[in-house]
Amino acid sequence: MIFVITEPCIGVKDASCVEVCPVNCIHEGEDQYYIDPDECIGCSACATVCPVNAIYDEDEVPQQWQSFIGKNADFFKR
Repeated sequence: MIFVITEPCIGVKDASCVEVCPVNCIHEGEDQYYIDPDECIGCSACATVCPVNAIYDEDEVPQQWQSFIGKNADFFKR
């Protein structure tokens, strides 16, 4: 997994990240967007345009949002 979308996205779902993703790896869930770890190329285009600063490299996700790493992975297991 390269990038993870965290809590600030919930309820906002601005979609700026979807528009700039060159590989279309960002998918809409019920409460937020999710980044497909198998498709993400790690370009960081999504992180730079996120208006709520919800997107982090997996290794840099703040402690309070670490659970979103698993939440993102689980979204693509179904």
